[in-house]
Amino acid sequence: MFVSAAESAIQQQVHALYSHHHGWLYGWLRRKLGCSHQAADLAHDTFVRLLSRREALALDELREPRAYLTTVAKGLVSNHWRRQQLEEAWVATLAALPEPVAPAPEVRAILLETLVEIDRLLDTLKPKVREAFLLSQLDGLTYKQIGERLGVGERMVKKYMAQAMLCCLQADDGR
Repeated sequence: MFVSAAESAIQQQVHALYSHHHGWLYGWLRRKLGCSHQAADLAHDTFVRLLSRREALALDELREPRAYLTTVAKGLVSNHWRRQQLEEAWVATLAALPEPVAPAPEVRAILLETLVEIDRLLDTLKPKVREAFLLSQLDGLTYKQIGERLGVGERMVKKYMAQAMLCCLQADDGR
């Protein structure tokens, strides 16, 4: 496989960052998460995320590499906690179902991944667009009721819903 000079430069820069700061990052994550296994996974994911970048890191210009790594790792920790909350909510929902209604383990896994994907998608929307979409889809409110809740007119609610639907369609096309 051919590796371009730019990709090679990125790999070398990430390797240098890894060599100098992986131990520190792992320790920081272990203290933050309280679990050495999760810390190891997220430290690894931090460097994988850097490897997947398209542009060079300019390590020689990076004055605070640990601050940079912390910023990337904090995003991953945030995603980790969000996923954990979704999993806990899903397990609680399943526990409330009678046994014959509860889905099979494979279906549970697929549904959980779908919930995580939906959460990620909703997180890309502006707050009012997301809220309008959720009020419509989950609470079944009319556009007029949503407008009253959000302090906007029905016309703006329609725009919010169009934005949300477009985002859903684009996500579906990306599959």
